[in-house]
Amino acid sequence: MKDLKYLNRYLFRYKYYLLLGIVFIAISNVFQIVPAQLVRHAIDMVVDSLKISQTFSKSTFKDNLYAHIAFSALLYGVLILVMALMRGVFLFLVRQTIIIMSRLIEYDLKNEIFEHYQTLPLSFYRRNNTGDLMNRISEDVSKVRMYLGPSIMYGLNLIILFVILIPYMISINAKLTLFALIPLPILSVSIYFVNNIINRRSEEIQTAQSGLSTLAQETFSGIRVLKSFTRENDFVNKFDIESDNYKNKSLKLTRIQSLFFPLIMSLIGLSTILTVYIGGAEVINGALSFGNIAEFIIYVNLLTWPVTALGWISSIIQRAAASQKRINQFLFEKNHIVSTESLKTEIKGTIKFENVSFTYPDTGITALKNISFEIKEGESLAIIGTTGSGKSSIANLITRMYDPSEGQIKLDGIDNKAFDVPYLRSQIGFVPQDVFLFSDTIYKNITFGVVEQDREQVVKAARDADLLDNINGFKDGFNTMVGERGITLSGGQKQRVSIARAIIRNPTILMLDDALSAVDTQTENTILKSLEKLMKGRTSIIISHRVSSAKLANKIIVLDNGSIVQKGTHEALMGEDGPYKQLYDKQINTSESAAKQKN
Repeated sequence: MKDLKYLNRYLFRYKYYLLLGIVFIAISNVFQIVPAQLVRHAIDMVVDSLKISQTFSKSTFKDNLYAHIAFSALLYGVLILVMALMRGVFLFLVRQTIIIMSRLIEYDLKNEIFEHYQTLPLSFYRRNNTGDLMNRISEDVSKVRMYLGPSIMYGLNLIILFVILIPYMISINAKLTLFALIPLPILSVSIYFVNNIINRRSEEIQTAQSGLSTLAQETFSGIRVLKSFTRENDFVNKFDIESDNYKNKSLKLTRIQSLFFPLIMSLIGLSTILTVYIGGAEVINGALSFGNIAEFIIYVNLLTWPVTALGWISSIIQRAAASQKRINQFLFEKNHIVSTESLKTEIKGTIKFENVSFTYPDTGITALKNISFEIKEGESLAIIGTTGSGKSSIANLITRMYDPSEGQIKLDGIDNKAFDVPYLRSQIGFVPQDVFLFSDTIYKNITFGVVEQDREQVVKAARDADLLDNINGFKDGFNTMVGERGITLSGGQKQRVSIARAIIRNPTILMLDDALSAVDTQTENTILKSLEKLMKGRTSIIISHRVSSAKLANKIIVLDNGSIVQKGTHEALMGEDGPYKQLYDKQINTSESAAKQKN
């Protein structure tokens, strides 16, 4: 239960729901127990009246006595009906308190997890896959809610019923109480073990269903590749295997479930038989009345479901504890990317790296080694290098997605750790290498990072990103839905939406991380001309493997295997026989060859 202790603060928050629920459970149990006593009185009244009637021979008296018996029985029946209705009312109130409490806690817990997810650093998301993150906020929280709702409700019902009923049954006849209750612990333990098997096989079915769904999703998503390589039959066979696995596991679960109700009914029947047998003997001995036997049979049936539920509750608590442990693992994760001084001073744009080295904490890969450079306010820097040279790592460090392992990064002469993290990032317009668009309109995607939306600014940002003509060509213009992850747009269009999203914020620092890799040379030149205007008076960093993008920059650094191998302007570096010139010549020759083949 130690993992579930985390939920106690929520239970305290909604304590009034819980306390009212306990009161309503107690009252509903009273209305559940009293009808059994009325049944006892009714049966004893009928039996006693019939015995009396046998001592009289006059039919008039018998007729009056039978009428009295019928009226009394009707009265008892009405009282029992009223008790049942009152119990229904209070059971409704029980669910309106305890079950609603569990739903409120579920709501709060999901929000807490989601909000906590937003605070965690990028390294956390590199260590954990999206499916696991989603599972903890959905499936695990649902299992915890079962503990907070049905488990608590039925558990309290069992405790309160036992506290009220067992002493009363013992006061009537201890021997009959003992024999009547003997099968119930066996029932509870049996249900516990059967339910655990059912849960285990249910999880196996969920795993099989997940595999089946994943295969179907991959098949439909990659249908173009699948058809191109004529692999339809192979995937049909794979689906048959997965489907057969799901079918077999489902049948195993059905066989176990088929034992569930026969087991319950047999043990309930055993309790009833023992009650009638022992109770009958006690009636013969004069210790009990016929009404007591009927009363005890009702009590045994009242106790059957709560005792049966005990095994089910135990299983729910086990599953909830395992789920809450998984949830706690993420909730107790700490964000080490924090501000030391919470500065919100406006950033002018001077960036300085002093002997910065960086190793990714999740992989142990060293991305940067002793990097030093400086960009003055309003200047531009191009970072050129091949894949894996450490270009994107510099962007991640400036935006504080990570902190350097060694060295220091300064903004306007101040350690970047001193700035308030959200404020720091709000000053930076960042176009990532891997573009992500939300399933919304183009307009919403462009204005994603701005609070106040001015349509003229949106149009200007789209024009500067060389996207306006494309948008005007769409039927719905800016209201065009881009689809999941921007699937309805081409790679180049997605990158240009991302560029428009960055420049509409009018950032102090503009960073483009290989943002033009998916556009052709002509589109790249058009965007670069627009960017040349946008970069004036603004600190800009262009990260690219294309040297054509570097021409706009005041300074260029060339990275290789995490180290700076060249620094200078385009003209100066072209005058050296180094990696920059070699890369430039190679790319120019490739472009010319492609142009000749096209012509």
